[in-house]
Amino acid sequence: MKQQERPKILVFSTEKISDPAIDMAGLLKLHYPPTVYTITVPCSSGIKPRWIMHAFEKGFDGVFIAADGTDCPYGESCTDKTARVVQMTQQMMQEKGLEPARLKMAAICSVCSEPFVRQMKAFTEYLSRDGN
Repeated sequence: MKQQERPKILVFSTEKISDPAIDMAGLLKLHYPPTVYTITVPCSSGIKPRWIMHAFEKGFDGVFIAADGTDCPYGESCTDKTARVVQMTQQMMQEKGLEPARLKMAAICSVCSEPFVRQMKAFTEYLSRDGN
């Protein structure tokens, strides 16, 4: 990443839980970096490690999973399953020489617009400082 560029972050967002919060951030004119891109998935536990690795191969500096947490309509074990996906992917990242901290997960509820914006700003700052 060049010094003057902002890091590109791919966000996996869930359609029923975190998407409404991200949409509301825009409606409320809460600002986060324009280099944040989102992909909607039904449930965060369905994300595949190869999708995350593909994002890094395509030039993303960081990947953020906006997890369902306990609000997941698909089951109570969603957070645990998503955490296992993150852990498995971070091991793959280490094997490929990628800093595991470039993958982050946090529960973002449907009204968590401000926490989402704070997460994006903090993650962008971390990735900028780290020089990825």
